[in-house]
Formats: sequence, structure tokens, C-alpha cells
Amino acid sequence: MVASDKLFFWLFQNQPDRILQLQSDLPPDAGGYRFSAPVLKEREYRLDGLFLPPPERPDLPALILEAQMAADAGFLRRLYAETARLLQQQPGIGPWRVVVFCPHRELDFGAQEPVAEFLRERVQWIELQPAAKDPTAPPLLKALALLLQPERELPATTAMIRAQVKGTAQAAEIDDVIAAILVSRFSGRSIPELCAMGGITLDDFTQSVAYREIYGLGRQEGRQEGRQEGRQEGRQAGELDLALRLLQRRCGALSAQQEARIRELPLPQLEALGEALLDFQGPADLIIWLADHA
Repeated sequence: MVASDKLFFWLFQNQPDRILQLQSDLPPDAGGYRFSAPVLKEREYRLDGLFLPPPERPDLPALILEAQMAADAGFLRRLYAETARLLQQQPGIGPWRVVVFCPHRELDFGAQEPVAEFLRERVQWIELQPAAKDPTAPPLLKALALLLQPERELPATTAMIRAQVKGTAQAAEIDDVIAAILVSRFSGRSIPELCAMGGITLDDFTQSVAYREIYGLGRQEGRQEGRQEGRQEGRQAGELDLALRLLQRRCGALSAQQEARIRELPLPQLEALGEALLDFQGPADLIIWLADHA
């Protein structure tokens, strides 16, 4: 399973207007969105992303991002409730829509009837599996579909996507996205293996934004020690934030004692927890893991 929250946060953090490649009905001059991942109070749930249009464009909708890559019978009700909570806490939001990335809509996301109007009027589904077979899909969407493709198909697919954007301003962006997806899916593989899957040279791969920023890799020699320490602290904060968010989804609300224990973990153990929690089935698994790593 891929840690898609981290991937989608990286994807839009520094380039919010990337989302416009997947919002074809917005006006051609739409742009200037600001991206964040706000924490909603009380339950302390962080949205996967929020795109706010520029203040001078009140006609453009705010875009609320969710990435749901696995079946979850409580997803639709949770999405409805969290959207309402966001609108309550941010009264400055005018027109809005919800954008959900998912493998396909046939997954069990829960009963639709209780939230039928919300789904019909406000939710846009971006399905990754159909996009992989759609020749008209934007290159960015085809690249995101790599999250779900069988490994044996990746070299041919990445070659096709890169050929589609070769010589355009989007080529470097797509290389970055492909690198991010491959590192997310195959974090235990060697760099040459990842380069072969993506059809990317070793130099291009290690210089990609994904390699350097998402995982804190590829630091240039000679950086000042203080900057290295700052980056380490930032990486630890990012791992902690992601772990707490995913644990809440997997295990429900954490006790104050559990959260305090997790906040005390050093970076290597936080990374180990981030890998382990992908297989958690409920709060008992967290209890066992914490006991084993006391």
C-alpha cells in the first residue's frame, strides 16, 4: 500500500495550480490557488488538501482534496462531515467543490443514499484506473495512475507518458511526479531499479524534487551543519504529522498517553511506525507495536 497522503501533499504543496490540469471546466484564466492541509478542530483531523483561489477571483471555487486509495465503508459519511466542519470553521470560503482521487468508484465507500445530494452536487471523482486506459487523459493524471499499475507494466507506461510530454514545459514536472510515485511505491528498492522502472537517468532521478524534498535525500555536499539539522527536524515533524494522521484513520482517536508516546519517538522509529501502520487493522495493533518498541 502506498502512503498516498504524503505523495499528494508533495504533489500540490509547491505547485497548487497543478490541480487545474484536472479541472477542465474552470475558466482558462483560473490560477493563483493557495494550497494547505488544515487541521479541523475537535477531532484534530487534517484534510488531505485545500486549494483556496486568489482573493481577486471570488468566482473560482475552493477545492477540497481527498485521496482515498482503499475501500472504507465509512468514507462517504466522514467526507461529508469533515467538509461541513471545514465550512463551519472557515466562513470565508465561498463556492466550493470536493475532489476525490480514488482507484475507481466501485470500491465500497459506504452507502450513498444518506449523502446523495452532496455527492451529486459537490463531489468530483478522479478515478485513476480508468485514466490509465484513457488516451485523452491529461499526462499528470496518467502519471498518477502509476500508483496502481502492476510493476511489470511500469517501464512501458512511463516511457509512453514521458514521450507524450517530451520537449514541452511539462516534461520536468512529469519526471518529478513519476519519481515521487516510484519512491512511494517501492521505497525498499535500489535507485537503479527505480530509474529503470521510470526510464529516468540516475542523475535526473537524484536531482528530482521528489527525491530531495519528500524523503530528505540527495543533500549536496558542503551544506552547512545548521541547515542539515533544520532539514532533519523538518523531516521528523513531517513524519510525525503523517503518522498521527494515518493512525487516526486506522485506529481511531488516540489516547493522550499514546499520542505523547508517539511524539517522543526518534526519527528512525517514526519511520518504522509509518511503514508498520499501513498493515494495522485497529487500535490493538498500535498497542502491540508500542509495547514492542518501548
